[in-house]
Amino acid sequence: MEFILEISYLVASITFIVGLKMLSNPESARRGNLIAAVGMVLAIAATIFFHKDAEGHSIQNITWILAAMAVGTFIGYLMAVRVKMTAMPQMVSFFNGMGGACAALISLIEYNTHPSHETGFLIVVLLGLVIGSVSFSGSMVAYGKLEGKVKDLYLSMMPIINGAIFLAIVGVSVYGIVNPDMFDNGLLWIILAASLIYGIMFVLPIGGADMPVVISLLNSFTGVAAALGGFLYDNQVMLTGGILVGSAGTILTILMCNAMNRSLTNVIIGSFGGGGKAGPGGDGEDKVAKTITLSDAAILCAYANKVAVIPGYGLAVAQAQHVCHDFDKLLSEKGVEVTYDIHPVAGRMPGHMNVLLAEADVSYDKLLELEEANDGIGSVDVAIVVGANDVVNPAAENDPSSTIYGMPIIQVHKAKNVIIMKRSMGKGYAGIENELFFADNTRMLFGDAKESLSKLVSEIKEL
Repeated sequence: MEFILEISYLVASITFIVGLKMLSNPESARRGNLIAAVGMVLAIAATIFFHKDAEGHSIQNITWILAAMAVGTFIGYLMAVRVKMTAMPQMVSFFNGMGGACAALISLIEYNTHPSHETGFLIVVLLGLVIGSVSFSGSMVAYGKLEGKVKDLYLSMMPIINGAIFLAIVGVSVYGIVNPDMFDNGLLWIILAASLIYGIMFVLPIGGADMPVVISLLNSFTGVAAALGGFLYDNQVMLTGGILVGSAGTILTILMCNAMNRSLTNVIIGSFGGGGKAGPGGDGEDKVAKTITLSDAAILCAYANKVAVIPGYGLAVAQAQHVCHDFDKLLSEKGVEVTYDIHPVAGRMPGHMNVLLAEADVSYDKLLELEEANDGIGSVDVAIVVGANDVVNPAAENDPSSTIYGMPIIQVHKAKNVIIMKRSMGKGYAGIENELFFADNTRMLFGDAKESLSKLVSEIKEL
């Protein structure tokens, strides 16, 4: 039985690694996700039916375990099939928070059931408890922000308060390790409460534009907490899975920070998106955005050699990915080269735009990343911005006083013609106006993105 368990864990660990590798390519991502899921099912089944403790006892209460799994699977399935793509970031944040809560509960339960409380064991328990709790409460705040139910709260004293809470958690934890009996007197619950508060205070001041980075960071926290649970249970596959999630989340967080030309410290402390210079018109200068009619836009696109679509969160809100693909296919039939230029932090989570376009069966070879898109943007006849805002704002390159200055953008302003599809002249998630709206080569096409694209497709068909 032990041999079967070890082989199952080995196979499951391999599927995690293979699945994670396949996630790096949009074409293989779905298969990679399924492969890793099969590995997880194998690991769970092997643990339930073949695991034995040090005294040779099998896992008890299997009926209750399977019943709980069935309930969780049913709830998770309903959430997954009903969630809209616009709400996918919220669901990811919510599920990540549940993972952190599980890791914290593991630490609490293992402390109360473990026969001895040696120093190494206490360190692992406390790390799992603190990191899991921070991940849980922080993810819930992130979920609330993405849902629009929690507002940013930034005070000048917030970094100092958060630093004091963090140092208090560390100090109390060290005191408890030196005096283990104090945990039985409620010290463990004090650490739990302080960690939950710290998670809330940690995410609360961070602006909405940085939510993708925060979600990625909290995801890495959950992975680390899960790995610590693997130490507690001496479970290799749990350890492997946690390490993979933690390391992948950390790497993704760093890459996203690089995409915004900011350090992780600046993201956490800087309260990005909380104000700053208003942009054009903020200094009293009046600027007027020019509009374009559907018929003129149709002619411009139909007779272009190269058209680039720059998607943003507005594409997700309008659920316009399918009609966007219809627009793409229609132009391609006319001999127009169509690409999709995607910024790494477009949308509300890493890969949000890629997932939307994959849902509409857009060819993967048409998806261009930031560097590749900018290399060819000068030869684009028409750049169509569908719901993107901050990631195409030239202020990031030419306005040192702007809150997004230094963030790499898709240089749409270098295209020969720019058409921006938006409902209004509203500001982006960073809270500043977009200089691109007022550029000489830019025209605004106001309205719902899905409706505008549908009408544009009809106009092109009539040419």
